Amino acid sequence: MFTGIIETTGIVEKITTNGTNKTFRISSPLAQELKIDQSLCHDGVCLTVEAITNNSYQVTAIKETLLKTNLDQWQTGHIVNLERCLQMNGRLDGHFVQGHVDDTAVCTQVKTLDGSWEYTFTINPQFASLIIEKGSVCINGTSLTCFNVGPDHFTVAIIPYTFEHTNIHLVKENSKVNIEFDVIGKYFLRRQEVEQFKV
Repeated sequence: MFTGIIETTGIVEKITTNGTNKTFRISSPLAQELKIDQSLCHDGVCLTVEAITNNSYQVTAIKETLLKTNLDQWQTGHIVNLERCLQMNGRLDGHFVQGHVDDTAVCTQVKTLDGSWEYTFTINPQFASLIIEKGSVCINGTSLTCFNVGPDHFTVAIIPYTFEHTNIHLVKENSKVNIEFDVIGKYFLRRQEVEQFKV
């Protein structure tokens, strides 16, 4: 479980294809603090640390992950948002994030304001009921608040700290990002569906 508050970023150093899987070697200041088998959130995707060498570590994404996320588009040099799992003795500053990406979204507009930025994304309309005005959404692992919500789109506002300390500044029009919808909303929607089955 994560919070969507990015700790730091990493850089993809090497990508190896093994059958339908891809293994990534990532350099990061966090590397020396990690442990093998530890869960780590990468652009919103929970991956398991497999090996650690000096200032880098290794993770593998399987076919299902590559199909559901933008990891298949990563190249060497890609900057990755990183977050370690939630400690239960700490404050929950973002929202509950599982690291289980639901889909990808496409950036359709980037608006530069006086001291902040607004990003608009389109989503698959089948997920429209999981986006609400002032609700939480996780984009590339970052907990953000939605507004200007429509049937297939929403906007988020980015403060300078987030812009500088995550990879959101690299997102341009037509960029594909990983998106995870609020888990509470997903359970509520599922409950409604089950109740309909009973009728």
